[in-house]
Amino acid sequence: MCGIAGAWSPSARDRADSLHALGKRMGQAIAHRGPDDAGTWVDENAGLMLSHRRLSIVDLSPEGHQPMVSADGRWVIAFNGEIYNHGELRRELLALGHVFRGHSDTEVLLAAVAQWGVRAALERGNGMLAVALWDRRQRELWLARDRVGKKPLYYGWSGDGTLLFGSELSALRVHPGLDAQVNPDALALLLRLDYIPAPYSILRGVHKLQAGTLLRLDAAQWQAGASAHDPATQQERWWDARQAQEAAIARGFDGDETQALDALDALLRDAVGLRMEADVPLGAFLSGGTDSSLVTAVMQAQSARPVRSFSIGFDNVVHDESAHAAAVARHLRTDHTELRADGQAALALVPRMAHIFDEPFADSSQLPTALLCQLARQHVTVALSGDGGDELFYGYGRYARALRNEALARRLPRRLLATLAGEPGERARLGGLAALRGELGAVDLQAVARNRISRWRRPETVIHGARRALTAYDDPAALPRNGTPADALMALDFACYLPEDILTKVDRASMAVALEARAPLLDWRVVEFAWSLPLSMKRRGDTLKHLPKQLLGRYLPESLVVRPKSGFGAPVGDWLRGPLREWAEAQLDERRLREEGHFDVATIRGLWGEFLGEQRKWHTHLWGVLMFQAWREAQLRQ
Repeated sequence: MCGIAGAWSPSARDRADSLHALGKRMGQAIAHRGPDDAGTWVDENAGLMLSHRRLSIVDLSPEGHQPMVSADGRWVIAFNGEIYNHGELRRELLALGHVFRGHSDTEVLLAAVAQWGVRAALERGNGMLAVALWDRRQRELWLARDRVGKKPLYYGWSGDGTLLFGSELSALRVHPGLDAQVNPDALALLLRLDYIPAPYSILRGVHKLQAGTLLRLDAAQWQAGASAHDPATQQERWWDARQAQEAAIARGFDGDETQALDALDALLRDAVGLRMEADVPLGAFLSGGTDSSLVTAVMQAQSARPVRSFSIGFDNVVHDESAHAAAVARHLRTDHTELRADGQAALALVPRMAHIFDEPFADSSQLPTALLCQLARQHVTVALSGDGGDELFYGYGRYARALRNEALARRLPRRLLATLAGEPGERARLGGLAALRGELGAVDLQAVARNRISRWRRPETVIHGARRALTAYDDPAALPRNGTPADALMALDFACYLPEDILTKVDRASMAVALEARAPLLDWRVVEFAWSLPLSMKRRGDTLKHLPKQLLGRYLPESLVVRPKSGFGAPVGDWLRGPLREWAEAQLDERRLREEGHFDVATIRGLWGEFLGEQRKWHTHLWGVLMFQAWREAQLRQ
């Protein structure tokens, strides 16, 4: 697990020492992602630089140093991630005559690219990655991101035409020519979703590579620059989630529930086993929920010693699952560590959120996630998580509510629907007639789903200069053309919410403390298996994630399996009225809001006043504003 960065300016012909200096500065900006080693490689004639920061996980020797040049000298790689099946690929490449210096997965990936080409190498790999590859023969730069989007990659052009790219925005911001203006459309997405999905970023002219895509640039494409670049057409899919889901649905699962349980057990054991390979200490996040408990159980079943497990608890009982996590740990006999967090811990951490997440991010579970990662890093360098189970196995209660609302809207007379048409705005979040209009006025399943996941319903009205930016929740092409409405809802979350919220949160929080997080449930084989299952194996009556729960029952007693679902959140409302109130008031100061000019001041101050007066529960709306304000403040101090 590492951080990568780079720059390319073919016409500049920068001197090698200038490029190395830039690479060192860009690498230093993301040093937290890789504190163990640093490297810069320069092609002076091409005006290209690759920078790398290393967190050593597999092959701790200097043979794993990056950037790395292929044995034939053609390819140079800067790689962030892990290729879990590198042993299998290594054996195949050895049979084809390749010779390896060390045993890192980076060297295997580089040899695979040299043997089969970029696309085929990516398709053969099983892992997570963000990668930059320079083809010295063809003078082409390749940027790629893994199937699910576990690892991030930003790119954009500076004012002088230099192409910049890196694992985090902070690496790009090192270049003095980068125009660091806020993109109001992306800010509106932050308020709507709590995150900014790819290909957007908070900065104008900077894009994020989308999950399962690659970008190939030659000198002509570089010269066209930012003005001619369209992420929608130039980011090419090397793995298409919709096509894979459609194929899995069409294929289906040919077997009964017992056979499905056996198949899932075998797949998950292999996926977990592959992710237990490391030359450093390893553990697991254990919230006590179905997914993390299942991953920890399968992990412990394959370990000769007690697995290190970690959980976090809160004084607020609504958000506290620590007792259940401890009970699971006792049954599995893991070596369990628990952290108790209160408002004071949050108060200490909140000012650092802007640095940890690099780009504004407002999912309040960022706080416990960051605290959990800090705890785990004191003991291990790698931690397995249960991320992905909800999106694959029908784990959210909002799916049932969305299907109910969509079915009800289809039964209502068109005349009545016409009277409900029109977005009622933020009051739709407060119940009553406005909420009814907001729900039943949605015209199709995607609109219903968008309502369920939207924090702000009309964020563009409160941000100066913002237009509505479209995401997977607006794009019919994101929906599988077969399957059930439930499959469609899970597909939307897999395309947007999972990579851009859940995985972004875990990546930034873990890498801020140089901890590698691995998600076995998002092994592509588990993903496509889950898509092949009928809904009856995912939802059974009111029970969500039926099959994973049944499998968990093979490892835990029923009393530890059957329980209500709890979210991994934080009592933000209590904190904003308590220990965080002074900090929040400074962020929402009326004079400051007017001078900065991003928000409609009257609306923001009005929500803050109603929240403090306990008239309305606006803390979820305000948290996105606060996270942006804290981010902007941090950028100005740099």
